[in-house]
Amino acid sequence: MRSLIRRHPLERKAAAQSKNLRAPRDPAPSKWHYRYQRWMLTPGVRTAVRVGSPVAVIAIIASLWLSSDNNRALIGEKYASVKASLQQRPEFIMTEFNIIGADPQTTADIAGILPVEFPVSSFDLDMEELRETVEQLYAIKSARVRVGENGMLDVDVTPRIAVAVWRDRNTLRLIDADGIIAGIIEERAERRDLPLIAGDGAFENIDEALTLFQTAEPLRERVRGLVRMGDRRWDLVLDRGQRLLLPADNPITALDRMIVLNDAQDMLDRDVAVVDMRNPKRAVLRMTAEAANAYRRVSDTGN
Repeated sequence: MRSLIRRHPLERKAAAQSKNLRAPRDPAPSKWHYRYQRWMLTPGVRTAVRVGSPVAVIAIIASLWLSSDNNRALIGEKYASVKASLQQRPEFIMTEFNIIGADPQTTADIAGILPVEFPVSSFDLDMEELRETVEQLYAIKSARVRVGENGMLDVDVTPRIAVAVWRDRNTLRLIDADGIIAGIIEERAERRDLPLIAGDGAFENIDEALTLFQTAEPLRERVRGLVRMGDRRWDLVLDRGQRLLLPADNPITALDRMIVLNDAQDMLDRDVAVVDMRNPKRAVLRMTAEAANAYRRVSDTGN
């Protein structure tokens, strides 16, 4: 709507000149635009825009692609195929055992208990489980299972060293220096080199028995075994049927004393059947039947 008031021409001219005299537009950004530009120039934001944006786009595309069951199944099949081709490479295939540190019988026992069918990939073997299986054998103290060279599965074992035979009723068990069962034998003749432990309560006192064997080391060639008597004390059995009767208390001290006496007087080289050390103050000797008869004949002749 036009104004009803008409301006004077001079006024219109002055208004036009005033409009032309206005200050030019400032090209500088506004305060908020300036702050936005500064924020976009910070290293973290620049990195996020340069790296994060492509990653986000890729992640979105991958998520959409993986949302399909067929695509996921395709990836699973491809992974299984690559894994199988890697595990079945010749350098990873085991063809036989290499058992180290065991005698022939123990070697056969180890091969018989390990649940491994050759050829097999080393990736399909649980080495820790195999080690535990091997250590279940009486004769094995410790074992180590590892992948060897030329398709060999190395089983490196440390056997238990038997130091005595324990007669457990009708079973003969081998005992190592720690008092642990190290195996079973069928007949005593298989390990005549080891002393025998027998009697009620023998195994419950196996540590004391092994200590007595160590103490009797000077007589090692003559020691045949230890017999637990009445689950109270020990008899040390020597060759030639000789017996050393040890006390229930401090048997090791009594055995030490007897060894000293033997060293001084060769007591065990004489016709002695029994040396009774149960009395800590004095040893009692019992002669063999032949020696006793000979002594009686000499006595009768003298009379």
